[in-house]
Amino acid sequence: MHTPDSAAMRAAIEHSVRAALAEDVGDGDLTAALIPADRTAHARIICRQAGTVCGRDWVDEVFRQLDPEVKVSWHVADAETVSPERLLYELEGPARSLLTGERTALNFLQLLSGTATRCAHYARLVAGTGVRLLDTRKTVPGLRLAQKYAVQCGGCYNHRIGLFDAFLVKENHIKACGGIAAAVRAARDYAPDKPVEVEVESLDEFEQALAAGADRIMLDNFELAALREAVQRNRGQADLEASGGITEETLRQVAETGVDYISIGTLTKDVEALDLSMRLDQ
Repeated sequence: MHTPDSAAMRAAIEHSVRAALAEDVGDGDLTAALIPADRTAHARIICRQAGTVCGRDWVDEVFRQLDPEVKVSWHVADAETVSPERLLYELEGPARSLLTGERTALNFLQLLSGTATRCAHYARLVAGTGVRLLDTRKTVPGLRLAQKYAVQCGGCYNHRIGLFDAFLVKENHIKACGGIAAAVRAARDYAPDKPVEVEVESLDEFEQALAAGADRIMLDNFELAALREAVQRNRGQADLEASGGITEETLRQVAETGVDYISIGTLTKDVEALDLSMRLDQ
């Protein structure tokens, strides 16, 4: 598993918030300009449904960039489970700024909390099996690190961050390299300090990847019986990861085959935003 470092995360938050404000505010909030500049206000942000919170740093950054006079007071922590009508945070400051930043802040919080909530649900489905659920690179463009963080808040784990931090040798790589063994050798020669994972589609390919010394083997679209057979043959030599075609209904069964990891794109790809609401007090 791979975790974004703090410096990279900080830079990603600043960049994504700056881009989000630019696309929403542009050269000025026309409607907020109707409010007297000296008017101050207080707002409460409520969660309308149960879920797992994620995204505090993004909300804080929205108002830091927009107007440092806005005070953000949190009542929950990231990774905390909340019930409907829970007060998440309060805002106090210039009314114009509260309303201008409302949608951008909520967009980040809703998306990331939705991601964390989905991950928490999937994590509960495999509780007690010992398997670790991994995300994939199927993330919202430009929000890779944000969603990777949300996955952790939901109790799941990160696969590689991108194409740069680990090898994942797939079918087309294998063909282009001249076979599994040749691909693994090339990877070891090119970057010996990087982990090498090989995706296989049959038990025969699994044996080849095992013999080649792959660190991890991805068992792509394997039937349950084939997964169990691979676990038996492996005897702890490589980490085993199941992937492909896994649903809520089959997830527990796959976990119980004894694989070490299950990667599942829906953790970040098919996310439903958590329902939040901002209520402005007079």
